Amino acid sequence: MTALAPTSTDASGHTPSVEAVREALLAARAAQPAWAATPVRARLAVLRAFRHRLAEHAEELAATVPRPAAETLTAQLIPLADAGAFLEREAAGLLKPRCFGRRGRPLWLAGVDAEIRREPWGVVLVISPSNYPLFIPGTQAIAALAAGNAVVLKPGAGGRPAALAVQRLLIAAGLDERLLTVLAEDAAAGEAAVAAGPDHVVFTGSAATGRTVLRGLAGTLTPATLELSGADAVFVRGDAEPDRVVAALRFGLRLNDGATCIAPRRVFVHAGLAGELARRLAAALAGAPAIPIAPVPSAKLQTLLREALEHGARVVTGDHEAGPLVVAGARPSLRLLREDLFAPVLALIRTEDDEAALAAAAQCPYALGASIFSRDVAAARRLAARVHAGVVTINDLIVPTADPRVPFGGRGESGYGVTRGAEGLLAMTRPKVVSVRRGRWLPHLEPARDGDAEFFAAALRATHAATPFLRLRHGLRTARLALRRRGQPFISPDS
Repeated sequence: MTALAPTSTDASGHTPSVEAVREALLAARAAQPAWAATPVRARLAVLRAFRHRLAEHAEELAATVPRPAAETLTAQLIPLADAGAFLEREAAGLLKPRCFGRRGRPLWLAGVDAEIRREPWGVVLVISPSNYPLFIPGTQAIAALAAGNAVVLKPGAGGRPAALAVQRLLIAAGLDERLLTVLAEDAAAGEAAVAAGPDHVVFTGSAATGRTVLRGLAGTLTPATLELSGADAVFVRGDAEPDRVVAALRFGLRLNDGATCIAPRRVFVHAGLAGELARRLAAALAGAPAIPIAPVPSAKLQTLLREALEHGARVVTGDHEAGPLVVAGARPSLRLLREDLFAPVLALIRTEDDEAALAAAAQCPYALGASIFSRDVAAARRLAARVHAGVVTINDLIVPTADPRVPFGGRGESGYGVTRGAEGLLAMTRPKVVSVRRGRWLPHLEPARDGDAEFFAAALRATHAATPFLRLRHGLRTARLALRRRGQPFISPDS
């Protein structure tokens, strides 16, 4: 494997100076134009070679993450490889110029051809979280590279070994090492990178840190894609299958020890199933290994849990130090349901119907993902259309969002913009419109004439009047006025 570029960090592994980070961005900026000029299919050939190496070195990559290898392979490496395969299939078509012919072209633009080109931002700064150090920054980086950008990656806590492994595989696949720089993990590295002036930022993390990043970008008006905190809602309708709901909630609570932005947090369950669901969930979680909750979220959770219990909630299983923690009888107004707890915590809220569930869910400012469980898929689809969230899954949770064909992003305090899928790839570019005028007819360049207002009003009605008869009548009038104007001398607007 190729060694890390020397600008990434100093020999001790500490954060480099602001000047060193700036130099890394300058190196990326110097290499990026040649990469952008490389044909898309040649760029994708590098990503294809990377994907093949990823498969070959899967166990080594999984070992860079302190999680069970099977979980890392299924939750991170397989979706990352699938995201690469999607780009290899679709990126060339998505990024090619889109040309407009005659269809739909206004008459007054006769002779004008137009096309939309997709151009890379330049240098994309990816600020990544700690929970999925291979999948999240990996998918974002390869999309940015496919679009022709250079990437500077600031990994989350503990994520640098995974980021370096991905970098080495990409360089071994033929990528110029200046096109992917890996910084240190601490916040100072991210602050230095933001200050160094990237062209676009993709940030994944908490809403509080997202605000800090935006403040740093405001002075230069640098655009950003933000994937922020989640407190995902689960809607359990009265006709849901209890066994499936319990299995899904148990999976969502335990996946990655609950450190998943779209893990279930708020379950709005129909009154007819509320008691049964609480009992079944307690039984399903009984005897399973506890998940220690880190000191900082634990202290916060202790306060929120005490408040919930004072307002009538009860603990089904777990506590503030070891999860999964499940609370029943919660009110939607409780802070426990309105804050981004990055821990295996679940609150059950009893509701009478879909309307009550939607109203209760709306009290939380986060709107990343949601799930609906119902035997009536048609009714679930109607409910999904009304749910305030970026991603809604019916009769499952979390896993379908890793489909490489679909975009991922939130609303409200869960951020804006998307990554992944066609929309995520295009978000790594900015559009440029190129119009070409054919022929010599340029009437707009002629001086104004007497009667122009009358002529243009008639032409407007001939094109946009309500009925064919009116359009024909005004079309004939437009033709008569045009003939009159042909023999009319130019008149200065000031005459």
